[in-house]
Order: sequence, then C-alpha cells, then structure tokens
Amino acid sequence: MLKKNVADPIRPGTLAHKARAKRWDELLRCFPDLGDMHVLDLGGTPVAWRHAPVRPAHVVTVNLDPRTARQAEPGITSVVGDACSLSLPGHLSTKRFDLVYSNSVLEHVGGHYRRKQFADMVHAHAGHHWVQTPYRYFPVEPHWLFPGMHWLPFRARVAISQHWPHGHIQRAERAQATRDVQEVELVSATEMRSYFPGSSIWFERFVGLPKSLVARR
Repeated sequence: MLKKNVADPIRPGTLAHKARAKRWDELLRCFPDLGDMHVLDLGGTPVAWRHAPVRPAHVVTVNLDPRTARQAEPGITSVVGDACSLSLPGHLSTKRFDLVYSNSVLEHVGGHYRRKQFADMVHAHAGHHWVQTPYRYFPVEPHWLFPGMHWLPFRARVAISQHWPHGHIQRAERAQATRDVQEVELVSATEMRSYFPGSSIWFERFVGLPKSLVARR
C-alpha cells in the first residue's frame, strides 16, 4: 500500500503526484513560454512527457536505455545516448535549445567527474536550464522510501535493497541490489551550486523540509 499510495507520481491523489504537480507549477512560473520552447531532456523518456500539463513545441530526450527509442510520442524525438558525453545525431548536432531539462538523473550518473560532465552538457546546449535532483539531507531516501538509508554503510544499504518492498527500486538478489545501491549517490546543496554556479537553487519542500534541489536559470 505504501508504494501504491505514496510513490506513484501518475496516480492522482498520491503524495508523489501532488509533489510533481507543485514542481510543474514552479517550472511554469519560471518558464511561462514552455509551450513554445525547444527542450533537451537529459535522461528523460518520451513517455514521461505524456502526462505533462504543458507540452513544449518540441522535445529531444536523451537516455542510455535503447527501449526509450521505441516510445512514440507526438513532438518528441528520442535519442539513445549518454547525457554526460552527449553527441547528438545529424541535424541535432548543431542545434541550440531554449531549455535543458532533467528530472532525478544527476544522482544516477556516477560520481563527481561524471556529474561535472553532465553539468557541462547542460551549459553547452542552452542558456536556460531546470535540473532537479533529490536532496542528500532529506530524512527519507527517495528511491527506496526508507528513512535514513542513504546515510547508512554500504553493506547495510545493500541488505535493505534486498528485502525492503517499497519505493521505486525493486527487491533483488545481492548482486543486483549491490548494483542498485552503487548507482545512486545523492548530492548536497553545496555540490549542486558547484556544478551550476550561475544558477539559483530552489529547494522543493515536503512538510517544511528540503526534499529536492533544482538548479534553474
């Protein structure tokens, strides 16, 4: 029930759905012309835009998963590629976008060097950006929905991932649970400012506590 009632951002009435709606409200407040923009979505998928309250004029999504290339959505071009070392194909290679958008991707790219590469890609492709990532010091780990999990030793996190039934990441045998834990590294506000020094940092809050960070410009 926890997963169904809390973690599903598509299901109306869930906490995740309400949080996403507030985030969209803030995005549209910052970029009221979003519907006319050409957007580069680093790490996103075409399906993720299906429920967007405003669809940009055109979106290019970049994702390592080749399955995303088979997701057809009007006005969206899907590219299979690495958002940290991006090489867009054909006519897109010289395109300048109005906005680079990224939602809950930065914490998955793999360490400081890769996060810096990701930020460089953001700066290189548009003058404006909206980059969201969960906040390291929010008391509930957002992928497993387990209190304080991200502050525990690595071995303890793997054990939790093997047995905890809630959240977005499924229970798995030890080898897969180890990979799942290795692939998530939450960042602090200080780190976020270092990657996006010319941006303002918006703290998305839940019950008054900072839940996620958004670098926006």
